[in-house]
Amino acid sequence: MNPTNLIRSTVNNPDFKLLASHLDRELAIIDGEDHAFFAQYNQTDAVQYVIVAYLEGSPVACGGLKSFDPRTLEVKRMYTIPSARGMGIASDILYHLETWAKELGYHRCILETGIKQPDAMRLYDKNHYSRIPNYGPYIHQPLSACFEKMLSH
Repeated sequence: MNPTNLIRSTVNNPDFKLLASHLDRELAIIDGEDHAFFAQYNQTDAVQYVIVAYLEGSPVACGGLKSFDPRTLEVKRMYTIPSARGMGIASDILYHLETWAKELGYHRCILETGIKQPDAMRLYDKNHYSRIPNYGPYIHQPLSACFEKMLSH
């Protein structure tokens, strides 16, 4: 376990906003000419639940959840700053997001990531997310990879 402090918050948290802006800049490079398509689905206004991770008092990672349907939350805005990667922080955030989802009565988490993001795909695989057919706006998007995890209660 790493010495991080995780807090539950909202999209109005300034540290979350800062981390999300770093994520957007990184995704613009990764996605290239496809960035505008993906960016429209990564707005934070619909994100209802946020976790921010701090390492030695500095914000280093975040993740959020937004409602997808009455039983499902969608994982959004997962990001860890480069210097804090490989420490298990993203897995900690996922675990705490899933715990929060269960507390709220949800039964499933879904998410979309890009096939150009192999580290993200490994993270979700390692945390027992299963690849599913692309959903919603990603159905006909060959650069998307969608995942789900059923939450045990």
